[in-house]
Amino acid sequence: MIRFLCSLSLLSLIGCARSTAHLKPVQPFDVGRYIGVWYEAARFPHRFEKGLEQVSAEYSRREDGTLRVLNKGFNPETGQWGQIEGTAKFAQAPDVGSLKVCFFWPFYGAYKIVALDTQDYTWAIVTGNTDRYLWILTRQPRVPEDKFRDLTARARDLGFDTRRLIRVKQDDSN
Repeated sequence: MIRFLCSLSLLSLIGCARSTAHLKPVQPFDVGRYIGVWYEAARFPHRFEKGLEQVSAEYSRREDGTLRVLNKGFNPETGQWGQIEGTAKFAQAPDVGSLKVCFFWPFYGAYKIVALDTQDYTWAIVTGNTDRYLWILTRQPRVPEDKFRDLTARARDLGFDTRRLIRVKQDDSN
């Protein structure tokens, strides 16, 4: 009976998530312009980021052609910063905004850039293999309200339920 209930729960969770296979990653993509620091303007809720503020991700090149990913966030409940380092590699050709990211070897997750400011690389909309994952990233910690509304509308136009977005509190000093 326990096995049945666990299987039923797992199937119901899988059934709730929709694939993002129909969303094509941006192309052309220039990883050289993408590296650097990105700030979370908003995200869908997840246990691995629960309660975190001032979240950023820094991408840099490694000698082997992969990318170093350093995610940082502040937990206001504990008053402490946390960080985790991972590796990203291209899931497709290097000019396609589709990566595989690993924070716990050997497990890789999809990182698909589905919208990007291809002129200045100032904002990006990122998802995974399902619509349970969504991040709106910007180069600056604070996003003007009109720009945030525009990015949220873009995510909605891509088919995401933007009512689930959590606006991430940022501070100019991180």
